[in-house]
Amino acid sequence: MGTINTALRELRTAQKSSKGVSLYSRFANRPAGRVLAACAYALRLTPNQVTVISALFSFAAVVGLAIGTPAVGLGVLVWLGLAIGFAFDSADGQLARLRGGGSAAGEWLDHVVDCAKITALHTAVLISFYRHPDAYGIDGEDAWLLLPLVFQFAAVVTFFGGLLTEKLTPRPAPGTPAAAPSTPRAIALLPVDHGIFCLVFLFLGAGSGFRWAYAALALAAVLFLLAFLAKWFRELSAVRR
Repeated sequence: MGTINTALRELRTAQKSSKGVSLYSRFANRPAGRVLAACAYALRLTPNQVTVISALFSFAAVVGLAIGTPAVGLGVLVWLGLAIGFAFDSADGQLARLRGGGSAAGEWLDHVVDCAKITALHTAVLISFYRHPDAYGIDGEDAWLLLPLVFQFAAVVTFFGGLLTEKLTPRPAPGTPAAAPSTPRAIALLPVDHGIFCLVFLFLGAGSGFRWAYAALALAAVLFLLAFLAKWFRELSAVRR
């Protein structure tokens, strides 16, 4: 227990900047990941092992969604698997910093798992829509099958665009203070936070309620993608290489 408490104290001073992070990630997912990272440190797990644990929880939820019958119980299990996987996704990076820094291979693995998770999750929604149209109130309305594809497109392009922008943006000089996080921005980002997206599966047994909640988040993902692309292009246009 002492090792976990010591790790928690060290992690509190080794957090990434909260700029551009939603309230859920800042006040729910990162703290949960901090506890998991401290426990993983005490168990002598590596960051890559934590990434694999994250993938196991996330993909178990994805498989359950794809092969299961929409119901409240399944929705709770899917949400739980995704939420725990997301917390472990935060823990791997925190564990790496606690151990003195990560590796290029570890960062690669983390991003590949994240991309695979995003792609597979919306594919699972599409499969569930196709297998159980009556449960979602879309029987005979095949156009709804396009919704997961649109959501998937927006999510993957946002993920890749943000990652590439981060890589192409020059790093600030050592000692440069981090920008203060903006609370209004953190609230505005909630609709495109993965943790908030996971909550939509709690409506899995609500019939058309899930479909409309999923559609609302899909619309938010598309609108934010357009805003992000304009912002990232403007910022990178000012970079001199």
